[in-house]
Amino acid sequence: MERLKGRTILVAGGGGIGSGLARRFAAEGANVVLGDVALAGAEEVVREIAAEGGSALAVQLDGSDEASAKAAVALATSRFGGLDGAHINFASFVDQSPDMGVLELPMADFDETMSVNLRGYYVTSRAVLPALLARGGGSLVYTSSPAACKGEPVRVAYAIAKAGVEALMRHVASRYAVNGIRANCISPGSTMHARLEAELGDDMKEFCYGLALIKSRLGRPEDIAAMSALLMSEEGSYITGQVIGVDGGVVMRS
Repeated sequence: MERLKGRTILVAGGGGIGSGLARRFAAEGANVVLGDVALAGAEEVVREIAAEGGSALAVQLDGSDEASAKAAVALATSRFGGLDGAHINFASFVDQSPDMGVLELPMADFDETMSVNLRGYYVTSRAVLPALLARGGGSLVYTSSPAACKGEPVRVAYAIAKAGVEALMRHVASRYAVNGIRANCISPGSTMHARLEAELGDDMKEFCYGLALIKSRLGRPEDIAAMSALLMSEEGSYITGQVIGVDGGVVMRS
């Protein structure tokens, strides 16, 4: 399938999901710019894409820094003539301890969570939107989380940040629809990739299985990438302003 042939897409934030996004977009014919604060990891993924005949560049991207986000967009537009879409996928998981609530979470951890998981999305949106407007439209996809709406007794800062991302998405969708820009969130559940497979113990894996309705497997980066590729393509051109769960049924939306 080459639904994205000739399009240029920025993936802002690497790791397991970001790498899966980059590989899928390239496999569907897109020019991919993969940005991550850890440049070496992004470069490794780009080499793998090139070996498969795809078109990709790596760039160091610190999502909390506006100049860094603008530089990544400038690279995409200068090398490929414009930008057609972006999937913003930054994540910090410092707020994960079950012992930490609003009274216990250190402010330093709250600030880091906001910096990466909310400010990074805001800053990168500001960098991406002018390029999409210059192109005459495009697709913005944000990685959210079930934490944004579940009302958990844990992950207070993470949940606040993801709820903010969903509000940002709705703002972009409503304000720039007239300019041909669509915006959506994908909300993954537990998503297993090679690094997590090695790090997580059996008890944690069983806990993750227990969260979803689908018990046959956990989510994979490829699941998120498949939905994002749809939203980037002409086939997704009538979808905007939505939070789409790719979580095995952790959250059932009306």
